[in-house]
Amino acid sequence: MINNLYKMFLGDSPTWYKNTIIAFLIINPIALFTLTFAGMNGMFIVGWMILLEFIFTLALALKCYPLQPGGLIAIQALFLGLTTPYTLLYEIEHNLEVILLLIFMVAGIYFMKNLMLTIFTKLLLTIESKVTLSLMFCFVSAFLSAFLDALTVTAVLIAVAVGFYRIFHLANSGLEFSSNDHDYYNDSLLSEAGIADLENFKAFMRDLIMHGVVGTALGGVCTIVGEPQNLLIANVAGWEFIEFMVKMSPITIPVFIAGMITCFGIEKFHIFGFGNQLPERIKNIFHDYNDYEISQRTAITKMELYVEMLVGVFLIIALALHLAAVGIIGLGVIILLTSFKGITHEHDLGDAFKEALPFTALLVVFFGVVSVIADQELFTPIISYVLAQDANSQAPIFFVANGVLSAISDNVFVATIYINEIKDALDMNVISRDQFDKLAIAINTGTNIPSIATPNGQAAFLFLLTSSLAPLINLSYMRMVVMALPYTIVLSIVGFISVVNFL
Repeated sequence: MINNLYKMFLGDSPTWYKNTIIAFLIINPIALFTLTFAGMNGMFIVGWMILLEFIFTLALALKCYPLQPGGLIAIQALFLGLTTPYTLLYEIEHNLEVILLLIFMVAGIYFMKNLMLTIFTKLLLTIESKVTLSLMFCFVSAFLSAFLDALTVTAVLIAVAVGFYRIFHLANSGLEFSSNDHDYYNDSLLSEAGIADLENFKAFMRDLIMHGVVGTALGGVCTIVGEPQNLLIANVAGWEFIEFMVKMSPITIPVFIAGMITCFGIEKFHIFGFGNQLPERIKNIFHDYNDYEISQRTAITKMELYVEMLVGVFLIIALALHLAAVGIIGLGVIILLTSFKGITHEHDLGDAFKEALPFTALLVVFFGVVSVIADQELFTPIISYVLAQDANSQAPIFFVANGVLSAISDNVFVATIYINEIKDALDMNVISRDQFDKLAIAINTGTNIPSIATPNGQAAFLFLLTSSLAPLINLSYMRMVVMALPYTIVLSIVGFISVVNFL
């Protein structure tokens, strides 16, 4: 009978998914029973059950995108009366700038991909030393993420790597660069020499991509637009672009320097899977392709690159001077780029929004769970305990707590919870404004830096792992964890020491 129910409602879904649904159906009656017989304490207990359920969905993000199971949990919380639609709407209104950032800024940068593809391609072809190339990939990714968006820069890195993979296969399969054949994913088409070079090529690309994606974390922590939670924290704290960057700098500058030193060390000494070299024969293939691409450029394509460069300069100036809300600036970027590049049809705009909208929807679900935390005061005992400690110990405790939770769940979710809690403490005069600023800095750096330990912690890491590139270069979950480990250890220690000494 159970098997028949499986087939009727769940079809051929994986076993883990079926078991999760069964667990969900079991937990709900327990929650209802608790609410019925435990009074007000029951609301608190069930609120924690909801929260743990939601964290569980984030931990299994590789199996199923958290929007569906997390959304069901949020609906369940509304149905059980743990929060109200009005509280959810308040949270959404309160964080509207973050939503606009994700929708418009990421879509705006989509139309600048040609410029960023050109930048990374030039780096690969002009720098001979692998150590120097790795440092440049990490540095450029950090710089772009600081002024654009970590998720978007990761998308560019993926596009660059897939493009190189295609070039490699076309050349070694005897096809022309102009070929539109998509069989470049099929390794059986490679020549004998191509098969011999394939593993070296994959290992080389893994190195660069991991350095690049760590770079997005190094740069993403520095400014308002680098990560979604940065803008959320800045809005609550009332910080603008320059003020945010200056306040974070005592932590972010030592961490950035430590990150670059770590990049140099692991490449120089060939540890944790790094230090792989690109065979000269393959590099010559890429040079040939670059020459071919340059020969195919027209006056229009060159002009489009100049337009992207000018809009990029405008974007950096607009953000630095805080000319408007970040999402509005992103909308301006979309309008400028599409207007001057001649993109005027509606269906040509749709692809730009595909990357950000799923995560935007998930963020709204986050706010639903945050509403439960706020209405049921789930974190009040924890926050009260931390705030009862010596003032000098509070920031380091927040840094560690946020780091651990971010690594196993999601940094945006964790930051949303903690920044709202300390804002409530400020409003009730439990802490001073100076102490609030220190704790906000600890929350931002804590959710951004140690969260690189696992792909769950950062959206950019998860995006890379679930992309079409990961299987092409043999980048599995555990391999990402191992390759990120030296960065995780060094950056977390440096970040913690900086928090202790400078906050």
